[in-house]
Amino acid sequence: MNMIRTPCEYMMWNGLPVIRKELAKSMITGFGLNQKEAAKKLGLTPAAVCQYISKKRGRVQITDGALKKEITISAERIIQNNGKNITIETCRICRIMRSNGFFPKNQDIYSNE
Repeated sequence: MNMIRTPCEYMMWNGLPVIRKELAKSMITGFGLNQKEAAKKLGLTPAAVCQYISKKRGRVQITDGALKKEITISAERIIQNNGKNITIETCRICRIMRSNGFFPKNQDIYSNE
């Protein structure tokens, strides 16, 4: 029996760690926040941010320049809004990643055999 996963479920397990890692990295290296400040803006623990930065979570690398630019824009918006728009910005990046094929769109990826 195949269990079908929704695109959001797939992205929750595979995309969200990458998005969080990239947002944290952008906040720290691009905007000068420390790990504790970035964690607060992202609604995460400082330990989680440490794991993202040390590549223990979200190991997939983003090399696409346009996507990196969008992540930087989201990081800045999150900082400016004190983290109140984290859901909006995370979903925005997720949609960009999915529409640009960063993760496969094929329905086969959503089945768990």
